[in-house]
Amino acid sequence: MARDKSIIKKHGKIADQIISLESEYEKLNDEQLKTKTSEFKERIANGESLDSILVEAFATVREAANRILGMKTYRVQLIGAIILHQGDIAEMKTGEGKTLTGLFPAYLNALSGLGVHVVTVNEYLSKRDSEINGQVYNLLGLTVGLNGRDLTKDAKRRAYAQDITYTTNSELGFDYLRDNMVYKFEQKVQRKLNYAIIDEADSILIDEARTPLIISGGSQNRINMYKAADSFAKTLNQMDHVEIDLESKQVYLSDKGIHKAQSYFSIDNLFDFRNTGVFHLIMNALKANFTFKKEVEYTVQDNEIILIDQFTGRTMPGRAYSDGLQQALQAKEGVSIEEETATLATITYQNFYRLYNKLSGMTGTAKTEEEEFIKIYNTRVICCPTNKPIIRVDEADLTFGTINAKLKKLIVDLKELNEIGRPVLIGTTSVESSEQVARYLENANLKFEMINAKNHHREAEIVEKAGNLGAITLATNMAGRGTDIKLTDETRKLGGLFVMGIERNEARRIDNQLRGRSGRQGDPGNSRFYISMEDELMVRFTAPKVREMFLKLGDDHIKSKMFTRAITNAQKKLEGLNFDQRKNVLDYDNILSQQREAMYSQRDGILQQEDLKVVLSRFHYTIAFEMVERNSELVRGEGTINLKSLIDSVDGQLIPKNSLSEDDLAGLEKGQIAKLISEKMMIFYLAKISDVPENVISELERRTILQAFDKHWTKHINLAQKLRSGIYLQQYAQNNPLHEYVEESAKLFAKMKVAIAEESVEKLNNSFIKEVSQEYLNQSMDIGKRVINITDKDIDVILEEWNIEKNKFSRPFVEKKLKEFQETFKDDQSKLERLGYQFTVLDGLMKKLDEMFMAKNKQTLKVSQEGIDKIIAKFGLTQKLFTAEEVKLKFEELSKSADQSEINNLLIETQILLAIANQLKEQKSEFVITDKEGKVEKKFKTNDDGSISEDDIKDTEQVQTKIKIG
Repeated sequence: MARDKSIIKKHGKIADQIISLESEYEKLNDEQLKTKTSEFKERIANGESLDSILVEAFATVREAANRILGMKTYRVQLIGAIILHQGDIAEMKTGEGKTLTGLFPAYLNALSGLGVHVVTVNEYLSKRDSEINGQVYNLLGLTVGLNGRDLTKDAKRRAYAQDITYTTNSELGFDYLRDNMVYKFEQKVQRKLNYAIIDEADSILIDEARTPLIISGGSQNRINMYKAADSFAKTLNQMDHVEIDLESKQVYLSDKGIHKAQSYFSIDNLFDFRNTGVFHLIMNALKANFTFKKEVEYTVQDNEIILIDQFTGRTMPGRAYSDGLQQALQAKEGVSIEEETATLATITYQNFYRLYNKLSGMTGTAKTEEEEFIKIYNTRVICCPTNKPIIRVDEADLTFGTINAKLKKLIVDLKELNEIGRPVLIGTTSVESSEQVARYLENANLKFEMINAKNHHREAEIVEKAGNLGAITLATNMAGRGTDIKLTDETRKLGGLFVMGIERNEARRIDNQLRGRSGRQGDPGNSRFYISMEDELMVRFTAPKVREMFLKLGDDHIKSKMFTRAITNAQKKLEGLNFDQRKNVLDYDNILSQQREAMYSQRDGILQQEDLKVVLSRFHYTIAFEMVERNSELVRGEGTINLKSLIDSVDGQLIPKNSLSEDDLAGLEKGQIAKLISEKMMIFYLAKISDVPENVISELERRTILQAFDKHWTKHINLAQKLRSGIYLQQYAQNNPLHEYVEESAKLFAKMKVAIAEESVEKLNNSFIKEVSQEYLNQSMDIGKRVINITDKDIDVILEEWNIEKNKFSRPFVEKKLKEFQETFKDDQSKLERLGYQFTVLDGLMKKLDEMFMAKNKQTLKVSQEGIDKIIAKFGLTQKLFTAEEVKLKFEELSKSADQSEINNLLIETQILLAIANQLKEQKSEFVITDKEGKVEKKFKTNDDGSISEDDIKDTEQVQTKIKIG
């Protein structure tokens, strides 16, 4: 907390500066206030940082909000806004004005033009906040978009193109996945992910993190298998066949259960790899029947399983469990079983939100989860002070032996409060619990309103009246409701809102959220929890002897700080278990995430490149190297390649018939053989398409490659999911499941890349039936000298792979990078062979890039002799004779300690020296010495050893040497 106080003190000083500008900004008219936005944008374009204009920008928003909304921003709200801008989580208590706070960082960061996403938990809040705050943004000249589930792609694209976009968390993630499935770059709806402000950050970044986002398609008909697994699960009893870990809510088969499963499904070994599918079905059936409760985790509506959000109590139509669990629940409840679909794209919320350049959030309760926020999202949780002191009284828990006893006491207390007209909010943890309490209220003739998963559509209307005289409101988990409970003057005098919690939640912050509904903005209020030994949390974490002791109390109860601490410790333990579960999901998804980022990056490149020959060239090499590997395995002896078998496998299918012999390949390394074959593959393909219009070829290549990408990526995702579902069996072999998953997933990924290349090349080759004439082949055999329509974009792709900036591209730099890579990957033979091939491609591009370099200068370089002397001296070379190799070595040496501007000069100087060295040694070029007016004074050629005689050089004081590079 000391750290938080220091941060609050620092931000408080900035908030005071903002408030001090109030009188100055009040004098500005609306147009002058709007002009501020243009001024800020111009200053940012001229190099000023967002931090440098924060005070003025926030003062502008503060004045605009006051004019449009009639709300004066408090100092604590400005502190919260600064926390958000800094990329942290601001914990702000209920009623402190989080919606208004979010205005400030959204405006400031939108000035960069890179876009801001304001993320909410549902579309009602997105719409409400975009309409309210949009008025302020519009006054200041910024545009606002609202993204929704039912929008067309064009409408979504427009929404994301605005300065600030309001959206729900799920739709944001699904749009990202869908964007990486399009076939034209312009079909994407999102821009790059720049900055996100997340409302109810703990709900989205913590609670939702256990369920990945999944786009599905295609069907796998296994309905009868789900029914069989469910029938088997229903024959089991918990005493003999099943073991349940109450703390983690995991279920396992006992030894008797395993034997029964093997008998039921007629298999010898349930844990045999071949029975992974059956094992997976059984485990889902066990979860559905023994750990998932109706009206708690899900409900049944209109013959469908509808999930319930465990932290808000809302139903989630359209959402489903993945990996067959949804079908297991359908089989359990006897509703229609949907065909299981294949996963087309998936990502966890953790890995999605880590894609943003900057992430921040606000919530009423997050401090208890700070460790997770730091470890997963690299964001701190800073507690903001309240505008007015909290005077709510949080009373001690009342602990009972049974649920019946605690509900009897609740009714007694409720009647007392209701008689004087004091409003009461009763919080429950599930639909089942809320309906149980509702029956007690009805029997006591108490009028009440109820919010749960079944009638959430009236939520805002009910909450708005929950602070009225005599109001009794029964709600399932009040987290994320988005509407404050406001008191009337009369109910404020009666003591404010009284919050009654029916049981403790899994997480302390959910309890704190419920308490926080009372006592907003310095209002009076009370909170109290009613707990019984039959509550789920108590059953899971309390010893049986303790529960037996409480049962002897009858209808009595106890108040004990020690027992309250024990409950808090149980919650901490459960929070730790839940964190471990989310961390486990993330550990596995991190592996897939690296692969996903690589795939999506390559896919974007394919969408944007005009000419895909470079991509096809890589595919050809991948296929060729794979063919070499396959034919290396056909014979005994390390490093031996069956050349005859290799040639037979490619001859006439991938390369021109009879264009390759064993003699051509004899003595070559694997990488060299693959390179030679891949070159012939490209010649073969170019010959086929020689008469086809370029635009036709380009479109066909793009679509064919993308289809192969999507098909095999989908296949890879589903194989990875199956691998993961059975990987924990490795524990029985004393292996680390995660390590095994990393290794096996990498193998699957490598196979997928080969499959993409093979399918793309095969389909493209089969798209053109033109016979390849020998005459054409003879003209094209030297692939290194053939220009294959290399565009600037193609060059950019190659340079990006080698992490070389375009303005640093030169032969010394390429060779330097190659040496670095060779050292880094010295133990990875396949990577080294791949690097060798890439270097060959770059080497072939070198002359063309030299020409591009010179074209940018738009004239032949003219360097005075004095300039050449200085360059030679700088490089420490002898003037009489130096070689290209010496120039390269000196460049490496000098560039190590050079900054960016010096490197640019070194590149030009190196090009000049290389040109001189090459012309002196290889071309024996003719040099022309002229006077100041350009009149030729002397002509001479280089010596036999490539040098220029000193006498020749010193002949004239003023000389110009004309050097044509390339």
